Amino acid sequence: MTTSPPPRPPASQGVLDAFFGLSAHGSSVPQEVRAGITTFLTMSYILFVNPQVLSSAINVPNAFVQLLMVTAISAAFGSLAMGLIARYPFAQAPGMGLNAFFAFSVVLGMKVPWQTALGAVFISGVLFVLLSALGARQAIVRAIPNSLKFAITGGIGAFLAFLGLRSAGIVVNNDATLLGLGSLTAPGAWLAVLGLMVTAVLMARRVKGAILYGILLTTLLAIVTRAPVYAGGPGGALQAFPGFGGRVLGIVDAPVWPASLVGQLDIAGALGLGLLSVVFTFFFVDFFDATGTLTGLAQKAGALDQNGDMPRARRAFAMDGLAAMFGAFMGTSTTTAYIESASGIGEGGRTGLTAVTVGVLFLLSMFLWPLAAAIPGAATAPALILVGALMMEGVKQIDWEDISVGLPAFLTLIVMPLTFSIANGVSLGVIAYCAIRALSGRAREVSPVLYVIAALLLARYVFLANE
Repeated sequence: MTTSPPPRPPASQGVLDAFFGLSAHGSSVPQEVRAGITTFLTMSYILFVNPQVLSSAINVPNAFVQLLMVTAISAAFGSLAMGLIARYPFAQAPGMGLNAFFAFSVVLGMKVPWQTALGAVFISGVLFVLLSALGARQAIVRAIPNSLKFAITGGIGAFLAFLGLRSAGIVVNNDATLLGLGSLTAPGAWLAVLGLMVTAVLMARRVKGAILYGILLTTLLAIVTRAPVYAGGPGGALQAFPGFGGRVLGIVDAPVWPASLVGQLDIAGALGLGLLSVVFTFFFVDFFDATGTLTGLAQKAGALDQNGDMPRARRAFAMDGLAAMFGAFMGTSTTTAYIESASGIGEGGRTGLTAVTVGVLFLLSMFLWPLAAAIPGAATAPALILVGALMMEGVKQIDWEDISVGLPAFLTLIVMPLTFSIANGVSLGVIAYCAIRALSGRAREVSPVLYVIAALLLARYVFLANE
């Protein structure tokens, strides 16, 4: 008796199968494309939120639209690189938290020119690629205690939520108490509160793309109610939505080349001694964020081997660094892997074809840039608050009963929003952890690598405070 050979996949599937290993991962082209669409919908809010954050620090003509283009291009490049070279279903885009550090801590807080800050991002990407290629990431990762990793992520979340509350006018300046509650009946505040509730309900009901839908629904409400939440009114006042300017279908137009941003990074300026701590912080935060994100996503995708290691780890981490370098050249803050990729993995994405689909969709989104003009800050504020809340999840893993663990973690968490600086939170947390352990007779429990890092950070505060 002869058995007939198994049916061959279609030619297009055969080529993709050979390249991405679809059959080996129990996947198919439709499954991977569907997963990519899911991931894109889940993380596409970054197209509106990243320009909103960075435009406060990058002053160029038509900044919001140019930054939207840069965001889309960088996300497309990072996702395509991860999919085609590392062949993992992990999408990349300019990272939340790192964009806030770039805009509010480095450019606005430290008065560093945005071109120089982009140079610092580029250098941190170079370091990331080098250490990833050499496999040195394991030693650095092991040096940082899990408590500080969780606290750093949670502190960034608190910082983002604070920025969202301020953007909505829910938290305002107060001469007597420094901060106070704004008027909840103001247009921006009530729109943000409604948007927050709508988005939270959608997330609770596990709707894919809940954050994006929340932004769009809040925007629609702002347009329909003629709420004065858009810039450009007489005398600098806010105004109701001014319209799309008669474009085809209102929201479709040819992409705009971000000429004022591309290639403007100042690498030489970023190499100055006074900015080494900035370069280190960009590298530090992205390094551990990417390590945790990529490892967690690989575990969810079933890609870890029997030893718990991720195959092609060096390649995957190198692509993260390469994306950061490319994004800096284009004109945006650090591009990194997105935890929202888990949504696509949950839909069956197992190979790089998922990430490639995300990259293509980000390229197509460049034709919808007029839609950005309709997105007010009140609509993106809920996204900042909700992303901040999600980033607090790991705080429950911290051993708060051990003061040598709890206090450094608490300092990391609280200092970031209170000093408007992610760098200060990370620095004080590391320094406090090393000092308390050393002075309480537990010095050997700390990696020598972490002591070196703490010494460099302390030296920065002592010797470079005025630079």
